Amino acid sequence: MLMKAHEADNHIHLDFVPMVDVLFNLLIFFLLATTIKQAEREIQIALPIASSAVPISVSLREIVINVNEKGEIIVVGGVVEPDELRRQIMEAVGINPDQKVTIRGDRNASYASIVRVLDICKASGIQEPYLDTVLSD
Repeated sequence: MLMKAHEADNHIHLDFVPMVDVLFNLLIFFLLATTIKQAEREIQIALPIASSAVPISVSLREIVINVNEKGEIIVVGGVVEPDELRRQIMEAVGINPDQKVTIRGDRNASYASIVRVLDICKASGIQEPYLDTVLSD
């Protein structure tokens, strides 16, 4: 009588469910970690080009003021009036005398709009406001 030998179970069984769970958790972690940005840097402003531009430094103490093409002043994603901007900057300078301010003016914004923001910064106690530009090719 012929007896068949049972084939040895040489198959390695991989359960993909835990592996997929781990991959999804890693994916979610990295997506969240990379998409947390400053709201001020996400506003669509066409910065002017300068040959000596430096990379934007991220500082927790930095206030970013955007001036769009229409001359509107935007801080933390919302349009503010000049008086409100002056009040915000004076409060920040009162807390931190070394307050840093970056002004990001659209290249098509009028010069007067950007000078108005610079004047507010200087009058509110900011010694050296920084004008943001992009590096020329």
